[in-house]
Amino acid sequence: MPLSPFANTRTERVALARQQFFEEGVRPSGLVGEAVIQSWMRCTRAHANTRRVIAFDAVTPSRLHSTLGRNRELLEAARHELASMESSLAGTDCRVLLTDAQGVIMHVTHHPAAAHQPILQKTARLGVNIAESVVGTTAPGIVATTGQACTVQGAEHYFEYLREMQCSAAPIRDVHGRLAAVLDISVESRRFGFDAASMVALYATTIENRLLQAQSQDRLLLRFQASPALLGTPLEALAGIAPDGTVAWLNTAGMRLIGPLPESGPCDAEQLFGLDLEGLLRMTRHEAAQPVRLASGLGVWLQARLQAHDGVDFRHAVNVLTEAPLDSTPLDEAPQLAPTQPPASDGTLRGHSRKLIEETLAAHYGNISHAARQLRVSRGTLYRRLKSWQHNAPE
Repeated sequence: MPLSPFANTRTERVALARQQFFEEGVRPSGLVGEAVIQSWMRCTRAHANTRRVIAFDAVTPSRLHSTLGRNRELLEAARHELASMESSLAGTDCRVLLTDAQGVIMHVTHHPAAAHQPILQKTARLGVNIAESVVGTTAPGIVATTGQACTVQGAEHYFEYLREMQCSAAPIRDVHGRLAAVLDISVESRRFGFDAASMVALYATTIENRLLQAQSQDRLLLRFQASPALLGTPLEALAGIAPDGTVAWLNTAGMRLIGPLPESGPCDAEQLFGLDLEGLLRMTRHEAAQPVRLASGLGVWLQARLQAHDGVDFRHAVNVLTEAPLDSTPLDEAPQLAPTQPPASDGTLRGHSRKLIEETLAAHYGNISHAARQLRVSRGTLYRRLKSWQHNAPE
């Protein structure tokens, strides 16, 4: 008999959505999520038969080997959180899956063979490719395609073969903002007995924060939040500051507090945090978080830590020419560069600009902070200009 036009339960809504989409060619808006509808539309172009049985083949050993090698840093960053996650789910039939950005499984929960989970027995294996182009609509497949967290339940899966599956996945990004991996929780023949979407998002955020820190060994790491109690938790905001005083990256919580980084080019830390590089480096002398007012006027608690043990790049950037550790030498007492004879202008606008900068630096005995203040530019801008001249200078 035809389905009732009024669906009361989730199962009925999904069944009605499948009828409208696959049989009537109608877009089932409001019956299933937009992410699922978009995935169905992509899958119809690649898979004509929704009743096909999926083989769940693993990639070649050479591809798996290169995938694991390429993601060694990610796997190390995720190791502790994956173990904690699996411990929490030990009393359920859920499996934890971690895939690379292309959908190849790099980690999966070891689980005794269970007769009531025949699909997971085939799926949950190292090296299996669960990309959307291979297995149709699934939560990890959608995340790998769109970069957005989602949950796919029961008949929302494109292939009817997966109608007993429930999966929830979230993205993990690297310092460049690119998708690095997908974290997923899957279960078969039962519904989640907890908020799987919140749990997978929490652990994905923690892994992402660990990865960002691991990929920023040459950065000044900032931790900040409106409440100091949130520092050290998945809700903390993080930022990586480069030696030239620019903001290299912000995590998701950081972008919520400050806003996304401009696409036009590097952004000076002073524009966002209200402190120049020298001021941020002074913060590294304090173990506890310090109150800071951001450039936006928002008050936060901030901790600063140099990832590299010597901080030599940052000492050079703030004109601290000493071999002592940065946190033991007051920046105000840094020796200054001796004045030098500025080069004559070559008559071009660029030449006049360089002459003005060199004359200002000479007048302030090489102190970049004082020169930048007189020129009414940020220290990061001045430092980048000097660095470009150094790179372009003849041997």
